[in-house]
Amino acid sequence: MRTLDLCLASRAPKLDDRPLEKRVGLIILATDHTTEVDFQRMVANARIGVYATRIPYANPVTPENLAAMQPSLTAGAALILPDEPLDVVTYSCTSASVVIGDAAVTAAIKAAKPGAAVVTPTAAAVSGLKALGAKRISVLTPYTLETSRPMADYFLALGFDIARFTCLGLSDDREMARISPEEIVAFAKEATAPDCDALFISCTAVRAAGVAAQIEAAVGRPVVTSNLATAWACLRLCGDETARPALGRLMTRAYPGR
Repeated sequence: MRTLDLCLASRAPKLDDRPLEKRVGLIILATDHTTEVDFQRMVANARIGVYATRIPYANPVTPENLAAMQPSLTAGAALILPDEPLDVVTYSCTSASVVIGDAAVTAAIKAAKPGAAVVTPTAAAVSGLKALGAKRISVLTPYTLETSRPMADYFLALGFDIARFTCLGLSDDREMARISPEEIVAFAKEATAPDCDALFISCTAVRAAGVAAQIEAAVGRPVVTSNLATAWACLRLCGDETARPALGRLMTRAYPGR
């Protein structure tokens, strides 16, 4: 075999500070089918990169199993571009954010990525509902009654009036991800009280963000979903103020404090 001479370039290449200007980190459940797809569709672009890590999670969806993820949050965040800063980190689990607490989630992530803004689906949903002027809300969750109760208490404690709260009774997040878009629209119509200001659809596994605008057209009210709210928050925190009405009314609103 002939020996090929290899040549070393005459100089080292010039390096950009970052491949992309902004970095969004996702901490998602090992069983998650939906978040990465939604964020690639709604957040990733020529300026913003989306980088994901997965942490252990075991079904069924119960408050105990949700709380068990807390010890993995810091290590999970540290695995996203290790030793490099992120602009925003999202923990993509709505029900666990309620059980663990927004503040505890933020502290755990900042232990690994201290310079990053931290977004939870619950805090983002609250910001989104307020940006839309909603005070009296309807809520649709895929969870059991046991797992939904802390969610109801969360919104009530923050001063929201709940006109109607509907649960689908599922306990496996993989099944939640398999609810068809058509079914999501149908249940959303049933879940929207006639006197509410907005509908919140909980759960990052549910493919509701893709049909939020369709639901809004059907019910005549703004719709906030877990992934729509976190995507909106991440875009705005990365300085992207572009209105995207095709994704829903929330994507036309400014983020609080910006």
